[in-house]
Amino acid sequence: MKRSRRTGVLLVTLAALAAAALWAGSGCAVNPATGKRQINLVSTGREVEMGREADPAIVAEFGLYGDTATQSYVDSIGQKLAHVSHLPNLKWTFRVLDSPVVNAFALPGGFVYITRGIMAYVNSESQLAGILGHEIGHVTARHSAQQMTQQQIAGIGLLAGAIFVDAFRPYSGLAQQGLGLLFLKYSRDHETQADELGIQYSLRAGYDPRTIPATYSTLKRISERAGSTLPNFLSTHPDPGDREVRTTQLSQAAAGGAPRGLVIGDAVYRKRIEGIVYGDDPRQGYFEGNRFYHPEMGFQLIFPDGWKTENQPSAVVAKSASGAMQLRLGTIRDTTVTPAQFVDSLKAHGALVSATGRTEPFRDYPAWVGTVTAAAEGGQQNYAAGYIRIRGGQFLEIYGRGGDQVSNDQVYASIRSVAALRDPAKLGVQANRLSIKPAKAGAAFATVWTQYSGQAIGLEEAAILNGARPTTPYAQGTPVKIVFKNSRL
Repeated sequence: MKRSRRTGVLLVTLAALAAAALWAGSGCAVNPATGKRQINLVSTGREVEMGREADPAIVAEFGLYGDTATQSYVDSIGQKLAHVSHLPNLKWTFRVLDSPVVNAFALPGGFVYITRGIMAYVNSESQLAGILGHEIGHVTARHSAQQMTQQQIAGIGLLAGAIFVDAFRPYSGLAQQGLGLLFLKYSRDHETQADELGIQYSLRAGYDPRTIPATYSTLKRISERAGSTLPNFLSTHPDPGDREVRTTQLSQAAAGGAPRGLVIGDAVYRKRIEGIVYGDDPRQGYFEGNRFYHPEMGFQLIFPDGWKTENQPSAVVAKSASGAMQLRLGTIRDTTVTPAQFVDSLKAHGALVSATGRTEPFRDYPAWVGTVTAAAEGGQQNYAAGYIRIRGGQFLEIYGRGGDQVSNDQVYASIRSVAALRDPAKLGVQANRLSIKPAKAGAAFATVWTQYSGQAIGLEEAAILNGARPTTPYAQGTPVKIVFKNSRL
């Protein structure tokens, strides 16, 4: 769970934005990437507006990676590619999300996102350019708008087949925040076209596109290691046949007639990812059994025994063993001073229909605990709720629903367990970080890997991270990606 940057409780969902966009404009339009005319129910102006309105929701949901140098670096590469794309005058935005998930995606209107998770697996600047170029291609070819148009014409509905974040949302407008626009499934033709455009843009920007196929080789190995579960980058970008073979053919053909001196930039890229956070970041919250600790925000609480818990980017969610009771822990900022005033502000803004409870002085924090009612589909919904002010205008908000009185009592017990985190060991916990080290002696990768102590991952994962096999020979001095456990570097 990340520190919330929201003010108030109103979020514009991507699903709502996409639905509204369908009526914003229609007719035939020229596709910037192909030059062909096509029927499109979404105007280019509305695409830009959709992306601009949805971007804050993406940032709130996933969070931005906090290293400004990394953000600037990715943006500089993205802008270089965008400048040679079919929409060079579009105001492009490139962001690195603070997520360990291997993923990259784009929203209409020039908003492109890449996770720190996938950046760790990339091995050169040209590979990074290939990923960003692919996402730029989806934007310039207007693939999201085409998919929305086709679904609407077919009468399927905009969100058919969409993936939703199954996080418990207590307020009426947020009951199930749809990411339908974000996860629209692209067609085989769309993916092939984005591959072609990504290679084209990379080459125009001076990068060697022949490194791009290795990206798909790595993603395939990640999926195989996970038991054939596709990495997010492939699950949201369905694989049109053998992408590695296809992009190899495309990149070799494209680079064949190109001038010499195309940039790979492996050494430059290694310097840029030195120290990047790898995997889950415990600074953003972690579990030990049913106890949850948040070092950055300095609090802890206890969840009911036997409940299934998950620390999502925007909230911690939990379900009872039977699934009948759910609990959600989130954060929110408000200018009000006391928890009671905060509850009053929620009612005043229509977020809550009613609230019955009282102020309680917790051991470390002031709080309001009670029952709240919010509008929901088909009527109203009651929640066991607690609002705890942990600092200034920052509140923890905890909700539970769907169970009997015993389950409600368990939720209230969790609310009242919130306390300041004072244990130095837990406050000081650090994330695993990636570092680049030279091989101390020439040997197979499996042997080179053992030359360093304090590693956080196993051999197979390390080999995939380096784009190598355990038997791959490494000469002395060859750079090796090492993930050090709980490291400040």
